[in-house]
Amino acid sequence: MSKTEILSNMEKAVVGGKREDAIKFANDALHNGVTALEAIDGALVKGMNVIGDKYAAHQVFLPQVLLAANAMYGALDVLLPHIPKAESAKKVALVIGVVEGDVHDIGKNIVKTMFTAGGFTVVDMGKDVPVENFLSAVKENHAQVLAMSTLMTPTMEGMKNVVDGLVESGDRMKVKIIIGGAPTSQEFADEIGADFHAVNAQAGVAKIKGAL
Repeated sequence: MSKTEILSNMEKAVVGGKREDAIKFANDALHNGVTALEAIDGALVKGMNVIGDKYAAHQVFLPQVLLAANAMYGALDVLLPHIPKAESAKKVALVIGVVEGDVHDIGKNIVKTMFTAGGFTVVDMGKDVPVENFLSAVKENHAQVLAMSTLMTPTMEGMKNVVDGLVESGDRMKVKIIIGGAPTSQEFADEIGADFHAVNAQAGVAKIKGAL
């Protein structure tokens, strides 16, 4: 099987949520001279991009997203040990969570999956995360990126409280802050002192990679 076919099959396995197939093609890739990074970028990330687009267009729903993520993580388990040490050392720590008062975490989970596929070390704080938990997680993990989301207008203030807390603790200059969720915008990001706003997971990863 050619390299192109292997990558295409791995991508299809992710999109189809077929974990065993994704694992098989990840092993095939390594046995056929495809590097782990090529497989991650050329198949896993592409597959999750497809799922992200389909989810945004309401063509697939949460169960399919979770199956795709499960397939991707299965392949990642095979591939990650084969990333050269220098590449691993370059991994960026990213803290992600849904702000206090909001329990909607589907979007956050998709973003988390995309950042994991993109090679970041992701610390997932979950949903309904208090301000102080974000602040301590950034400090303890020496995070270079903080990603926050909310789907509810009343909880948007929580994002500002986190940014203000990072300013007070002296950690603001050490971390890039990206926000997302239906009521948020780049204007709101600017207003609260965050760096970026992303409309979807792909855009978020692209913006952070560009900034770093």
